[in-house]
Amino acid sequence: MQSRPLFAPWRMDYIKSVVKGEDDDKCFLCQAAAARTDDERRQRLALWTTDTTAVVINRYPYTNGHLLIYPIAHKPDLEELTPEEQLDLQRQTAEAVRLLKRAMSPQGFNIGINIGRCAGAGLPGHLHQHVVPRWNGDTNFMGVVGEVRVVPQAMSQLYDELLRVRHEMLHSSQQSAARSQP
Repeated sequence: MQSRPLFAPWRMDYIKSVVKGEDDDKCFLCQAAAARTDDERRQRLALWTTDTTAVVINRYPYTNGHLLIYPIAHKPDLEELTPEEQLDLQRQTAEAVRLLKRAMSPQGFNIGINIGRCAGAGLPGHLHQHVVPRWNGDTNFMGVVGEVRVVPQAMSQLYDELLRVRHEMLHSSQQSAARSQP
């Protein structure tokens, strides 16, 4: 069987960003956390931030709905995180899982952190946790035979859908809290 090239020119942006270095001012995670306007947040696929943590859609996903949860502070290792950062990283990971369950109905998740380039970290200077939704049978011939992943939804559509569902979730929890108060 003769292999055929699959062109993915959008990957060059990622390759160049990794080669540039790991300075805070060039870090796409730092840039996403610093986004203030709705337009900047959309451009960077930033879903939400807390005082210590941020959540973005992975621009180069393993599969549709692949999110990155990370401390806002540019730190490479778990042991450098404060107790507050550690706790919030896990809280926001759980919130990301709740969001994806409601928005996409996955049947499972891969969740993990790659520390160091040799462990697969594409951005070893800024720790981040991957949340990857999975579905039974989501391996198909494209990945097995062609070593290509198919992402069936545009990033802009996914961004809009996740923001909409998160807004619904927040609104629902606020209503529940108001009803439970005397």
